[in-house]
Amino acid sequence: MTTSRSFSSTLGPTITSYVTIKKALGRRFDVEADILAHLDRFLLGQASDSGAAFTSQSFAAWTLTLAHLRPTVRRNHMRIVRNLCLYLRRTDPDCFVPDPSSFPAPHAPPRPHIFTEEQIVRLLRIASTLRSRSDTPLCAEVFRLAIVLLYTAGLRRGELVRLVLADYDPAERTLLIRASKFHKSRLVALSDDAAREMGLYLRVRQRLPHAASSPLLVNRCGGLRAYSGASFGRSMQHLFRRADIYTAKGCAPRVHDLRHTHAVHALLRWYRAGVDVQAKLPVLATAMGHVSIASTAYYLPFLEPVAQAASERFARHCHSTLPATAVPDAGGGKR
Repeated sequence: MTTSRSFSSTLGPTITSYVTIKKALGRRFDVEADILAHLDRFLLGQASDSGAAFTSQSFAAWTLTLAHLRPTVRRNHMRIVRNLCLYLRRTDPDCFVPDPSSFPAPHAPPRPHIFTEEQIVRLLRIASTLRSRSDTPLCAEVFRLAIVLLYTAGLRRGELVRLVLADYDPAERTLLIRASKFHKSRLVALSDDAAREMGLYLRVRQRLPHAASSPLLVNRCGGLRAYSGASFGRSMQHLFRRADIYTAKGCAPRVHDLRHTHAVHALLRWYRAGVDVQAKLPVLATAMGHVSIASTAYYLPFLEPVAQAASERFARHCHSTLPATAVPDAGGGKR
């Protein structure tokens, strides 16, 4: 983590003030500070950096140094510098502010793979057959529990691999997720099945050192330690391929797709049970650690299983009041 910096270009004092304010407001802001430090070093190396204002030419020249980055990453770097310029405009109305319409187009997020219940069962069966090795003494148990928690609790990959034994409360059957995305912590209640799997795992886990601060999912790579996000992701992708589970494009799913599946299946259960889904969205948003309900509602209604269930629910409620040709059938047509 960045603790202190020295910004020496023409924009240096402004960057220093801007970063200081953001951190005083509780933002980590280290990634942004690194990007602004890159801009500062670039400006310092320019012959024109002799007190002149930050100009469109300076910005354009700096963006050329980002050409090796992916469009989405370049866009994010440029957005951070634009925010700095907006901050500067508070005291200098004539300062240059980059036009975001000239930034690289945002990358469309990949469509998530929604696992079927049969695929989840297949994953659990394959995970149970994994053989332990010297560096993975609890291989089958670790990955079976991982699948259960990712699917039933909707955890992010990083949240899962950072769990320690003390984060599970067996009396309350809850997991404490510490300072995850958006710097939020939350308690996640486990289902009956997940709590049962956790109990089975913990009994086996006692074979290894089990201090409260020890990682929940453990291997012996470099000593007793937690999986890294990258190594865990590679192992999960191998597991997906062994289970013959692929996306529509023929690729192995992402670990994060199990989180999407958790959310979609929760919505489907509510739709099929006749529950008011809009009233339930805050519950799902809180459980998943979303910053707002909008984050939950943004992508879930557009996934085909939810739309199909909504159509079926509409048909059940309206078939007696609407003409037969006006009510959508399960296939998306009318009946």
